[in-house]
Amino acid sequence: MRVPNSVVLPVGTHVDCCQEEEVEEKRRDIMAKITAMLMERKSNLAHFINNLEGSEEPEFYVDQWERLKEMENCTLTILNLVAVNCTDHRDIKKLEATILEHVKNEELFPEVVRVLPPVYRQVEAAIIDIAQSEEMADHGMMDLQYLLSKLSQYKHLANLGRELLQDILRYLHRIGLVVWYEEIKHLESTVFLQPTFLITMFKLLVRYRLVQQLESIS
Repeated sequence: MRVPNSVVLPVGTHVDCCQEEEVEEKRRDIMAKITAMLMERKSNLAHFINNLEGSEEPEFYVDQWERLKEMENCTLTILNLVAVNCTDHRDIKKLEATILEHVKNEELFPEVVRVLPPVYRQVEAAIIDIAQSEEMADHGMMDLQYLLSKLSQYKHLANLGRELLQDILRYLHRIGLVVWYEEIKHLESTVFLQPTFLITMFKLLVRYRLVQQLESIS
């Protein structure tokens, strides 16, 4: 809801736990709830903006007003829910095909046809090479400046500058090849070349009934 021009594909799992007629009923119910949630959000944002504009001293709330107006302008496209049985490999393939079909839709993703400079592909290939090398630690974390020095060792990337690398990392972050939290001060100089490490770490830290599990330890 805070990212401009977002596209969201709802996925309903555990189809194997439902009767066939229930699946369509639940699909309609979920989509109706999502629509209602978005309408409520739009209404709330308009209400907050009106309150700020109608305040006695609106100049004190300019920053808040600008943030709310930005959120109001964030369009959100909700695609039709895909119902899958995660224990059936055919359903996983069906979900994969649906995602690829949507991603290739130029109306949803106009940037999909953008032609990238050759250096983007060269850096992407070099980063994959570095991430898969034996010297790379399992966590895949690397200092941004050190990554630049490693990439500069490749003959065709010897003149790669920091600014261009940052532009390329933003692109690679968007497509999911790397994770780079440039907006977080403590992480802006760290690049995660193995995003799956973060998933593993979050699974260890964020889990069902974690508090109860910790409390059960004497």
